[in-house]
Amino acid sequence: MHTILLLLQPLVFPSHLALIPVISKNSVNPDTIFANNEMSLGDIEIYGFDYDYTLAFYSRHLHTLIFNIARDILIQEHRYPEGLREYEYIPNFVVRGLHYDVQRALLMKIDAFHYIQLGTVYRGLHPVPDKEVIAMYDGCHVPLENMSDFYGKSSHGHTMKQYMDIFSLPEMNLLCSVNDYFMKHNIDYEPVHLYKDVKEAIGDVHVKGIMYRAVEADIENYISYGEQTHAVLKKLYEDGKKMFLITNSPFDFVDRGMNYIVGKDWRDLFDIVIVQADKPGFFNDRRKPFRRVTDKGVLHWDRIHKLEKGKIYKQGNLYEFLRLTGWRGSKVLYFGDHIYSDLADLTLKHGWRTGAIIPELRKEIKIMNTEECVHLMTWLQGLTGLIEHMQVHRDPASQAVVQEWIEEREAMRSQTKDIFNGQFGSLFRTYHNPTYFSRRLSRFADIYMASLSCLLNYDFHHTFFPRRTPLQHESPFWPEQTSRGRDGFHCDTLSKT
Repeated sequence: MHTILLLLQPLVFPSHLALIPVISKNSVNPDTIFANNEMSLGDIEIYGFDYDYTLAFYSRHLHTLIFNIARDILIQEHRYPEGLREYEYIPNFVVRGLHYDVQRALLMKIDAFHYIQLGTVYRGLHPVPDKEVIAMYDGCHVPLENMSDFYGKSSHGHTMKQYMDIFSLPEMNLLCSVNDYFMKHNIDYEPVHLYKDVKEAIGDVHVKGIMYRAVEADIENYISYGEQTHAVLKKLYEDGKKMFLITNSPFDFVDRGMNYIVGKDWRDLFDIVIVQADKPGFFNDRRKPFRRVTDKGVLHWDRIHKLEKGKIYKQGNLYEFLRLTGWRGSKVLYFGDHIYSDLADLTLKHGWRTGAIIPELRKEIKIMNTEECVHLMTWLQGLTGLIEHMQVHRDPASQAVVQEWIEEREAMRSQTKDIFNGQFGSLFRTYHNPTYFSRRLSRFADIYMASLSCLLNYDFHHTFFPRRTPLQHESPFWPEQTSRGRDGFHCDTLSKT
């Protein structure tokens, strides 16, 4: 690089060569469990699980299925143009955690400080120029009152909707596709109606059971066989841990999937099974009682005085669950993939320990470990340090060099974004800042991992420690953060704030 040649010239601030960090040779193991908050498995007596994308993992065929069915519902039931059939699901176009401006029909990535990451704002399938974004929002900041509500929804005057779960990827794809069609054909449309229609169509795919029936009919095509999920559940069972399942999915769907993943005796592993729980309402609404469901789906009307092993329950609420089981506080660890619907209320209101399942971690860590990414990030950090220290020199020669570094840094920031996802970059970073998604993850999850199989790398007395990273006002006098957990696994973190 031309900048490197400048650095090597003794006339150009040679004393600041020390600001360039040494390239790290440490790679991160993608099967690591990462800690936001100190937690010992030795304190955990009871393990709870969501089903979708926690116990069961789906192939990309499912996203295509949801997209196609919802697109056809728009055409057939909402009278949208037939030309929409030309659009197909685009894998890797979006990442979860994005925000959608309902009134402007814009999809974008926002950081932990409510700033839009320029270059990640899309109208339809095409990026919006930075100047246009800045003009629309009077800069890049989105005020708190315009952000989504606590659960990421666009309600009560909030103009932003945040897409937090993996099932939302087809919905974002469909929104962009329909917007793209209308713009291409110069159709004047109301963005709010489009958003609501797409939301309703996606909802129908789930609520009307269309997706469930399709998956059950071709389960090998849609569910990834969960041999390691079975191993985790078996390990917990043999260690005498209590286990329960709380899911929004219906029993027939869960039963078919668990038979495939674990085996026909899967219910023997669980002390309590609750289906169609209606999370996050399950964690807040005290009014809904539990109802017992037979294997054939027949509802019992009798009052529930005890949650029994081997029986299936529907709906209910967490307060009744706590009363009937006595499973309270930090002896309970619950795993789920949805940071809001699965984890937020449990950690904020009830003191349960929480574990987030983030399947995207495995791919992002593998990218981070590549030589290209390591070199990019190391040099980017070096440039940032050089600019920070050299900006005080106001002579023309110095300022010319600093300006060149600034331009190179901007180019490299875009390059680092693109290696994760060409449109929206990493799920966890907006350039150097954490994403809005990352901040919520660090607040609501004590630990996080790519899949439950990561538990197989630790015994049940292991303590997870978050890395002590220096605050901005603290001197980084402690050693390089390369501490390792059991068997050489990093105990890494997003610090919990």
